[in-house]
Amino acid sequence: MRFAVATLGCKVNQYDSATIEARLLACGMERRDFSEPADVYIVNTCTVTNRADSESLRLARRAKRLNPAARVVMTGCLAQASPARLAKAPEVDAIIGLGRPDDLERAVALGASERVMVSNLRKERAEIDLGAVTLAGHTRAFLKLQEGCDQFCTFCIVPFSRGTSRSIEPRRVIEALDEVHRRGFKEVTLSGVHLGGYGKDLSPPVELADLLEMIAERSEIGRTRISSLDPEELSDRIIDILATSPRFCPHLHLPLQSGDDPTLSRMRRRYVREYFRDRVERVLEAMPSAAIGTDLIVGFPGESAAQFESYYEFVAALPLAYFHVFPYSVRDGTTAAKMPGKVRPLEISQRAERMRRLGELKRAEFARRAVGSRVQVLLEERASNGALHGYSRNYIRVAVDGRNELINQEVEVEVLSADAAQVAGQVIWPAARSSAAAISS
Repeated sequence: MRFAVATLGCKVNQYDSATIEARLLACGMERRDFSEPADVYIVNTCTVTNRADSESLRLARRAKRLNPAARVVMTGCLAQASPARLAKAPEVDAIIGLGRPDDLERAVALGASERVMVSNLRKERAEIDLGAVTLAGHTRAFLKLQEGCDQFCTFCIVPFSRGTSRSIEPRRVIEALDEVHRRGFKEVTLSGVHLGGYGKDLSPPVELADLLEMIAERSEIGRTRISSLDPEELSDRIIDILATSPRFCPHLHLPLQSGDDPTLSRMRRRYVREYFRDRVERVLEAMPSAAIGTDLIVGFPGESAAQFESYYEFVAALPLAYFHVFPYSVRDGTTAAKMPGKVRPLEISQRAERMRRLGELKRAEFARRAVGSRVQVLLEERASNGALHGYSRNYIRVAVDGRNELINQEVEVEVLSADAAQVAGQVIWPAARSSAAAISS
């Protein structure tokens, strides 16, 4: 049986799709590209915006055009949050909610016993399908150890689409990391929908800092990253653990969302911008070379031109390494969708473009600061220009000359030049058999 998967949305969705693919391949099925003929098409949907909903249905229609006899199975956040909407679409054969991997596998292999199989994840504790996966093009592993969210930010549908916060017990996390090490991975990213909520649902409760201390003591993985933490959940204890253990990379992603306090309040975020600045300064005090990234929403309802300017200047003054900019888009079912003071689409677009240009400058500036230093790089792939590419521990893209045997190895690199957000250098250790001359990016 041939299957194809299309994935919309975030890294967590990409993780889930990789898990789905691994299960189906283990059943003896054959994977195809979504543009190729297949017997079953799986759309792992996103519902973060109304536009994402429409794109999910467009992919379902495209699948039926490729093979009218194929089954189309919808899963992911839209399937979980709005199964009734998908049930009205004639091109959809099965709708499988989140936390039902066995039902999804059966629906693909045998056909669904019911057309709609969705549980209420705000009331039921669905299991997390634990297992390290690799995303396309990566030699790094990703391990999801938390699912769901209880924050209820006004712009976000995730608490409804992903359900209540659920965590993997520390013992099972350590076992999964041991398996990652046995499989030969040198780096793992700990991920979750709301990683800062980790452990609060366990009995007895466990703090994320407790788990990180266990990983520092027990794990044999040499490079561990944390996917994302809300600013108020980044405690001094967590910072100290990351700074003192060589197992953790000096890299944090702290979603700011807005640099204007009234806007943060309307978003129902749990901090003010000066607290965010304090966390950034505290991280860099403990880890001066750390990369700190963030997420930014522009054009949130009620954001005036003056508030945006203050927001922009605040972000410009922060020593950030990179950020992702999201123009605000209405998501039906959220509190923000009903708020007054909608910003004109053209104004949102212009603000997003300004912020993105600032982000490009920040990335380039962070890369330039590495020139003249030595960094540890996990080499991942050979690029089309012949260079080996990988990431430093503080998340800078690095290009070097070297042999294929260095792929999936951590090497020490002297950084010689920077071009935009990427740097180039020469391998110092282990010495390459070929010329160690620096290459251009």
